[in-house]
Amino acid sequence: MSVAKPIPSALLGWAQSVVGPVHLARDVSHDRDNSLVWTLSCATGVVFAKVAPTPKAFARDTRALREVAPGMEPGTAPLLLAADPLQQALLLSPVPGRMVKSLSLTRAEQRTLHRQAGRWLRRFHGGIGELSPLDRADAAAEVARAATVGEKHLVRAGDLITPEGHRTVRRHAAALGRLGPLPAGYIHGDFQERNWLLDAGPAARVFGTVDLERARPHAAVADLVPLACGSWVGHPDLQDAFFEGYGRPLTAEEQGALRCLSVLDAASAIAWGVPNGDDLIVARGRATLARLEVQAA
Repeated sequence: MSVAKPIPSALLGWAQSVVGPVHLARDVSHDRDNSLVWTLSCATGVVFAKVAPTPKAFARDTRALREVAPGMEPGTAPLLLAADPLQQALLLSPVPGRMVKSLSLTRAEQRTLHRQAGRWLRRFHGGIGELSPLDRADAAAEVARAATVGEKHLVRAGDLITPEGHRTVRRHAAALGRLGPLPAGYIHGDFQERNWLLDAGPAARVFGTVDLERARPHAAVADLVPLACGSWVGHPDLQDAFFEGYGRPLTAEEQGALRCLSVLDAASAIAWGVPNGDDLIVARGRATLARLEVQAA
């Protein structure tokens, strides 16, 4: 069990300069060293204080919160109240609801959840408006980078991945590099159930999501990798529901890219997860690689 992290005095002082006196600061960080998030209770209600793990994460989070989140349906994404580049700190509005992982949902409710998720993500992907030429270049560069880092994952993983697994990763990395242009969008970057919330309203449960520190221009299909390697495995009805909400199927090129990106994600998960003791991410990586090896056979 992780020990609660006290909020740094400088962060608390800055937050109070924005929202007024804070009566209670509660650690709500994920169970990892670089996750630093607190709920702050003040006279106007509750806000979140977050310290980004890196300057890149701070820049991505800040841009998404300023340029994309305000265009989403109210209450379905956090809004930026203030940002402090010196501390890489953000003050965020709360997103109503409970984390999906804490809920017991029926199969019908899960399908509704994924349908809502698809609808939300389609809007987010286009939420920044027409991508600039620089954004489109960045999106293409993200795909190219993904195609080249597979070898680095294999070097880090070594014999944690079988020889057949090495061949599978290299084959899919090469295939990704050969694909033509993919539909680009402004992606969430960590779109999976651990970041989803449901708010039980008077008529229906409203979907929301948090954690935009990986948001950036990319191939839109890249946002589907966590789902294709997680919630959708063995549950095609959830995948179908998602695409009902998303409003369009994947192109043939996107289907190929999703497979390639999933294999590369699996290699990354194993290479990172074993030395860092993350059994869940390692198990997901191994299962993904084994499943896609069988499908390729």
